[in-house]
Amino acid sequence: MTRTYSFLSKASTRGLAGNGAGRKTGMVVLGAVGLAMAGCADQSGTGTLPAPQEPKAATSHKIGVLLPLTGPNAALGHELLAGAQLALAESGVATAQGQSQAQAQVQGRSGALQMDVHDTAAAGGASAAVTAAVEAGDGIILGPLTAVDTAAAAPAAQSASLPVLAFTSDVNQARDGVWVMGITPEDQVERLVATARKEGRQHFAAFLPDNPLGHALGNGLLASCRDQGLTTPTIVYHTGSAASITQMMRELSAYDTRKADAQPDGSTPAQTADATAPDKTLPSDLAAALNGGSGSASPSTDGTAQPAAPKLAPPPFDALLLGDTGLGLKNVIGALADSQVSSSSVRIMGPGLWAAFASKLGALKGAWYAAPDPSSRQSFVTRFMARNHHMPRPLADLSYDAATVATTVARTTSRGYPVSALTRQEGFAGVDGQFTLLPDGRTRRALGVFEVLGNGGGAKLLVPATTKTSVAG
Repeated sequence: MTRTYSFLSKASTRGLAGNGAGRKTGMVVLGAVGLAMAGCADQSGTGTLPAPQEPKAATSHKIGVLLPLTGPNAALGHELLAGAQLALAESGVATAQGQSQAQAQVQGRSGALQMDVHDTAAAGGASAAVTAAVEAGDGIILGPLTAVDTAAAAPAAQSASLPVLAFTSDVNQARDGVWVMGITPEDQVERLVATARKEGRQHFAAFLPDNPLGHALGNGLLASCRDQGLTTPTIVYHTGSAASITQMMRELSAYDTRKADAQPDGSTPAQTADATAPDKTLPSDLAAALNGGSGSASPSTDGTAQPAAPKLAPPPFDALLLGDTGLGLKNVIGALADSQVSSSSVRIMGPGLWAAFASKLGALKGAWYAAPDPSSRQSFVTRFMARNHHMPRPLADLSYDAATVATTVARTTSRGYPVSALTRQEGFAGVDGQFTLLPDGRTRRALGVFEVLGNGGGAKLLVPATTKTSVAG
């Protein structure tokens, strides 16, 4: 049902690089703590009932890992396992002369640390895996991978007072004793709103896909505006078709009202200072927009040029949150141009996913997104590649961070992983910068604000990464 792997097990590095070097560097000698506890668990007294004992999970430093090691997500599971293994190997253990780094023991206050790895893709899933972890005497759980598995594992872990550092970014899974390690959409939005407010933006709106990411971003915007004393934002969720996107953007931006208020000569009742600047209307073809094409007139079906649309007043918001990628984003960009919502009057903001293709966002020049500073990750990438011989996937950052929490707390406490130690004020040094576990199960991560440069230039770090989001005033 559940397979337990040690660092001496060949299976612990299966599927990562398929080479001997990866296996050699992935080994750590197991401590005797887990074996001793297992031996005690098998013994039972005769004649009298055993005295009640505190659950093993409350006192053990044994580290349980819940990941899919088989099935369709096996490769990703082994990738995250490699990240956790790297953190344990680097946990500051001195290597004795003649002993390889892979053979060094990771020491906690109560002795050498041991890692159990339980397969959430085996029979019984995450629920059976966490039950096995509890029975094995694990003191903390790193994982599971998904929100669904986290929801399945949480009840048994909470009953056993077993802290869970889950690799999901679904903030709905955060609760007492269960921490969401991923960078949540809500945290990204909070950082963006704080920065935009400092810039003087007061009226926020959102145009988001009707999917889980879109709703997470929308919930984050509602919470951030409430917490920062701003008016309740207007949020529209679209269904994804180009026609509906165009129509719903017109409604959100009060296009018809603004058009009716426009003067016959194309001026607006409240002419802005940059009204004489050339119109930067985005062509409907995103590829042309990325190449810098623009125009003030569009051809009709018979090939004749049509007069440019009148210049409209700004929309009823000065900051707009988007959540699309891919084709959906292309359609949204076209709708922005159609409704004359431009960066000259509106701060466009988006998800951290934009970081992966910032150089292709020329049509959104000046837009913001919140994400970790990539320069913080370079050292981790180098060390991971030296050990595993390939670039780490981004999710490996989370397992490394979770294992860092476990080893750090194990070195400073004599019994288990108390909440007070996990939520310490100074936080922990992670792959992407400093992070702190909050008592409510959320993880506060250092996020910077990036601005899209346009013309294939990617993005620049506008506001340095920090875990603080409060804005004075």
